[in-house]
Amino acid sequence: MNSRLIRRSHVHNRTGVGDVRLARLNAALLRQAGIVQALERTSGIRQFGDTELEALRVIECLKKAGMEIKDIRLFMEWCAEGPSTYPKRKAMFEERKAHMELEIANMNRALDMLKYKCWFYGQLNQGENETELRAMIPDGLPEDIKEAYENAHAR
Repeated sequence: MNSRLIRRSHVHNRTGVGDVRLARLNAALLRQAGIVQALERTSGIRQFGDTELEALRVIECLKKAGMEIKDIRLFMEWCAEGPSTYPKRKAMFEERKAHMELEIANMNRALDMLKYKCWFYGQLNQGENETELRAMIPDGLPEDIKEAYENAHAR
């Protein structure tokens, strides 16, 4: 039993999970996986404790990490099965972490291209000559712009 309970309407402040989404998906996932057999109610208001809040945080993390709902359900089922599924859960998180790291690297390359182009067009807007700017690539670029340029063009 959790030591403190909070209302569903206050869950967003603790987890960042919106009330409508919480009501539709996350609470259902919690119940289906046996994490929450029946959320406690006070005067008809659903109450969440520390265990439920942590489970909601994990669900929200996995959704943001691009995990499909069927895989989140599988994870929640593994949680309900207990410690024997720790290796499966760790492997799932390792795979998702590797996926996220690759996505972040790709996003950083895109961000670096934007940084370079913002600098490039900023220079042009200040009256610099385009041919002279292109001749600076890459060794004549300012160091931070050179790093961005090189990362954006890395394979």
